[in-house]
Amino acid sequence: MSKPKIVISFNAPVTLIFAFLSLAALLLGPVTGGWTTNNIFMVYPASFRDPLTFVRLFCHVLGHSGYSHYIGNMLYILLLGPGIEEKYGSGRMVTFILITAGITGAFHMLFGMGGLLGASGIVFMLIVLSSFTSVRQGEIPLTAILVLVLYLGQEIINGVTGIDSISQITHIIGGVTGFIFGLSFRGKR
Repeated sequence: MSKPKIVISFNAPVTLIFAFLSLAALLLGPVTGGWTTNNIFMVYPASFRDPLTFVRLFCHVLGHSGYSHYIGNMLYILLLGPGIEEKYGSGRMVTFILITAGITGAFHMLFGMGGLLGASGIVFMLIVLSSFTSVRQGEIPLTAILVLVLYLGQEIINGVTGIDSISQITHIIGGVTGFIFGLSFRGKR
């Protein structure tokens, strides 16, 4: 009797490609002397005449300040992403990421909030959106409301009282977009 063959599956293409692209962006940073990190993978107030402004608006979610920043975000993305991608499909997953990246990037750029890089807005979008994965049409899960309230409350408190380099507004925007996506697509595949 032969043993069953074990195969590694590419189970969540958008999630995996996002993780690999983020790793590539991280590795490019030192190779380019920080140029790619500062000019492609970080959003900051800049002129719309600079063509890289539009690239940064979406690509900032691929940049990370170091390995621990990358690993912290990717652990959540790799845990939550496959279930969300299975529920909503790869096309919607790309849309969710692009919308969240665009909104968080535009907010930082337009309101002069300094440099922003990293996938924490995407992480918090996925955290809130994950509470909608088993919901049927016409329902709003109490878990989604509790996650949003507890999470938003914590981020507001951290934003008001904390002195750190973490962008709580990015977390809040990510959580709100996740809630909106969950409400908009609940019960749909």
